[in-house]
Amino acid sequence: MKIVGVAACTAGIAHTYLAKEKIVEASKKAGHQVKIETQGTIGTEDELTEEEIKEADVVIIAADISISNRDRFENKVVLQIPTHVAMKSPKALIKKIEEEINTTA
Repeated sequence: MKIVGVAACTAGIAHTYLAKEKIVEASKKAGHQVKIETQGTIGTEDELTEEEIKEADVVIIAADISISNRDRFENKVVLQIPTHVAMKSPKALIKKIEEEINTTA
C-alpha cells in the first residue's frame, strides 16, 4: 500500500516531527511505502508531489491545525487524526488503515 500524508501541530516543531516519524516507522514495518510532508514554523518540508498523491491509496492528515493545500487530496481516502494519535498508537493507526482499504477494495 502507498501512504502519503501531512503532519502539523500548533507550534510546528516537536509533535509535527514525532508524528511523522511514528507514521513512517509503523508504515515501513508493515511493508508499506510512505511519505509524510511536514508543515510547521520553518515552512513545508518533504512536500508531496502530484504524482505521489495520485498513486497513494490513502492520505493521513496528522494535524492539530488546519493544513494548507488540503484540496489536493480531493477524491482520495483521507484519514484525519490529531498528532497525539500518530505518536501514541502508530501500529493501531496503520492496522485501521489496512482494514479500511481492504473493506473498500
